[in-house]
Amino acid sequence: MLKTSLAAGMMLVAWTIFNLNDAYADEGMWQPPQLPGLAGRLEQRGLALDPKQLSTLKSWPLDAVVSLGFCTASFVSPDGLLVTNHHCGYSALQYNSTPQKNLINDGFLAHTKGDELPADPTQRVYVTEQISDVTDRINAALKPEMDGYARFVAIDQVKKDLVEACEQPGYRCDVYTFSGGYDYQLIKQKELRDVRLVYAPPLSIGNFGGDVDNFMWPRHTGDFTFLRAYVAKDGSSASYSKDNVPYRPKDWLTVNPKGVRAGDFVMAAGYPAQTDRYRLADELQSTIDREYPERISACKDLIAMLDTAGKTHPEVDVKYADFVANLNNAMKFWQGTLDGLARSNALAVKRSQEAALDQWLAQQKPGGALDGAGLQAGVANLRQLVDAQLKLSDRDFVLRIMQYNGLFHASYQIVRLAQEKQKPDLAREDGFQKRDEISLLGEQQQLDRRFDPGVDQRMFVYDLQHYVKLPSGERLPALDRWLDGASDEAALTRKVAALYAGTRLTDTAARVALLSTTPAQIDASNDAWIKLMRDLMPDLLAVEHEQKTFEGNESAARAKYMAALVAFNAAHGLPVYHDANKSLRVTFGTVQGYKPRDAVEYMPFTTVEGIVQKNTGVEPFNAPPAELAAIRSKAFDGFGSAENGTLPVNFLANLDITGGNSGSPTLDRNGQLVGLAFDGDWEGVSSGWLFNPDETRSIQVDVRYMLWVMHHLDHADNLLDEMQVPTIH
Repeated sequence: MLKTSLAAGMMLVAWTIFNLNDAYADEGMWQPPQLPGLAGRLEQRGLALDPKQLSTLKSWPLDAVVSLGFCTASFVSPDGLLVTNHHCGYSALQYNSTPQKNLINDGFLAHTKGDELPADPTQRVYVTEQISDVTDRINAALKPEMDGYARFVAIDQVKKDLVEACEQPGYRCDVYTFSGGYDYQLIKQKELRDVRLVYAPPLSIGNFGGDVDNFMWPRHTGDFTFLRAYVAKDGSSASYSKDNVPYRPKDWLTVNPKGVRAGDFVMAAGYPAQTDRYRLADELQSTIDREYPERISACKDLIAMLDTAGKTHPEVDVKYADFVANLNNAMKFWQGTLDGLARSNALAVKRSQEAALDQWLAQQKPGGALDGAGLQAGVANLRQLVDAQLKLSDRDFVLRIMQYNGLFHASYQIVRLAQEKQKPDLAREDGFQKRDEISLLGEQQQLDRRFDPGVDQRMFVYDLQHYVKLPSGERLPALDRWLDGASDEAALTRKVAALYAGTRLTDTAARVALLSTTPAQIDASNDAWIKLMRDLMPDLLAVEHEQKTFEGNESAARAKYMAALVAFNAAHGLPVYHDANKSLRVTFGTVQGYKPRDAVEYMPFTTVEGIVQKNTGVEPFNAPPAELAAIRSKAFDGFGSAENGTLPVNFLANLDITGGNSGSPTLDRNGQLVGLAFDGDWEGVSSGWLFNPDETRSIQVDVRYMLWVMHHLDHADNLLDEMQVPTIH
């Protein structure tokens, strides 16, 4: 049993959540303006650049790092060439694949720009150009007497006003919330809508090791892909057109073909999606007991369902390839997180941290510089709000998995858009404003490439089997009326079959046409899915209202909780970084291995010899014969390591990354590209909740392996020439 005194708990708070002391220096997802304040530590680690150069988005190298909305990428040529992970380009490969021409398996190379293939219509590249703190603007709109919903509406309205004033053609502006409402920042991004597939190695390289090796070390995966961004001839953002021209970035990254060595400084810039290091212990408890086990179970069920369907319908494997890859990745991530949290006694640590914080706040004298009692009240309020919300977690889970259903989601977008278009644009729901309509159109246009009616029906039956188990008070009255007592699998299957037999939403032209309908036309529709969603919408909006009320209340309580943490940290002389929220962050550290358990040490590099050792000839360990032959003959073409006479494949570093960092450029001390972050290690998967400096490592594909695969195996010398990488011809 772990026994921790309050004094020891305070030490744990400072060391395991609130960042930097000497032992834990490489934890931190820092915003660029924070980096000059870390100049001493960056210099100590080995950075040769002036940290001030990393504090601005308008200079190299950070202005070359972009978001794909779900991954990170970076410009590597003046002609808009982008490099990212293979798994980040998976959807572009899937979109352009058929059972007869499977680019996922075979790979793809465009020898000329005219050969490049359009990614799906929803693919975007976002170039961050400006970040402004707007916390005061939002807080000025909030009144103490506001209830949760009024508070949410007030915050939402200021956000929309700020976005409207910020946006101009070709740009996307959004207000990002930091730490639940402690800070708000307006972020302006150039939105590039014409994205094309340029090059990807075959699956046997790009995903060598597959789900077996996912999150594992040693790793031997060539997880890289190249895309290109295009614009109209006048330089403006435009949807795909043959007349478009490559985007010309102001700056781009250069490649260091010599790579890095153990102990070298490295840093990664990217757009990490979410961490939960400042969540409450009760939230972690619910995650361990309910949320992650439910998600893992659902992933297993859906993967098995799709595997069965793919055996008789090969097109299902292609259409759902990206979805299955994401399910497998998520399932292993959640299981790894559960295992890691158990090993680290994370829940006990979290509870000791909160107890230490409570004690410290109680020691703040009334009338002093810090309102300890007021902050304590905010923390207590947050705990009550979270407790009430967690009691609805089963219902929220069911509604979440329904959104994965193709026609549920499509009909929701159609009906909701018809309603929202009747309002002034600033009053429309986020996601359904005029600026969002092109993305909504793209989603309907690309659905056929990722959707099979038979599979979709089975998935909806699966969703309903979970739904009918909910307590009556958590169910949707309209859905219950439609079900009319159906509850077992056979009855639900019949209801769903009739639903799909009575809809035209399986046709792309019909879905696109329905995006232009009015509420009156929705009411008059005889389409089975439209009728069901029309009846469901009031119940779904009631749930949305409830969630907005929670968010409004939470924003006040969470802000006080974060203020307490910041004050505690300041008292110990420590800086604070915010949890990840898809905004641009920089993390730094060194190339190094780790010791996962007694008598076991992982070295920081893997080499191509490991590919030969792992190869079985059967997926996912089916390296191309040409690669195996080249490795055995040591035909490394000058890309190998002069230090050890072989070719590195992947390397480890103690960089603080999470989902969304996939594709992040890993840079050396001079800001040159030496790799791409693509994964984390198994022992460190749980670092989204609690950073473990001894075992948390990022996994990068080594630039030397990338260049060798491109040159020796796939003959992509046109791209190496474009990136000005010298090759042996």
